[in-house]
Amino acid sequence: MLARTLLAATVLLMLAHPATAQEPLATYKSLSPELALDLARASLADCRSRGYQVAVAVVDRFGGTQVILRDRFAGAHTVSTASGKAWTAATFRTSTTELNAVSQPGMMQAGIRNLPGTVIIGGGLIVEAGGSLVGAVGVSGAPGGDADEACARAGIDAIRDKLEF
Repeated sequence: MLARTLLAATVLLMLAHPATAQEPLATYKSLSPELALDLARASLADCRSRGYQVAVAVVDRFGGTQVILRDRFAGAHTVSTASGKAWTAATFRTSTTELNAVSQPGMMQAGIRNLPGTVIIGGGLIVEAGGSLVGAVGVSGAPGGDADEACARAGIDAIRDKLEF
């Protein structure tokens, strides 16, 4: 009798709180290759107007490379640095300047600086549309991370009206 009562109570509890199944497919927004290229070009153009020779990388929301542009006199290291900044911003879902601030030696998150592939220098920004992360941009080669970030921000601002798709 006790076993039947427990079974009945269990069934009633299961009916009262139905299990929520996860959807088998996820839907997300993504930058088109054309828009990623527009972002990279606008960032590069802004840096050029300031007299900087840089590389620009745009990645998708998962950190996969979509576009890399390198100005003709930008250092060879700028390509991997820009790509690393974009990847870092996308995968940590925050700017590399913010990551730099929270990961200084002795801070709780200092260990992220040692993760393979992370580049925690200013110049990596996330790209959002409609409140969703759609990608990130990284710039390298300007004199300092804040100058790199200014070019990246100008690139995002240049395509802002196209992000609300």
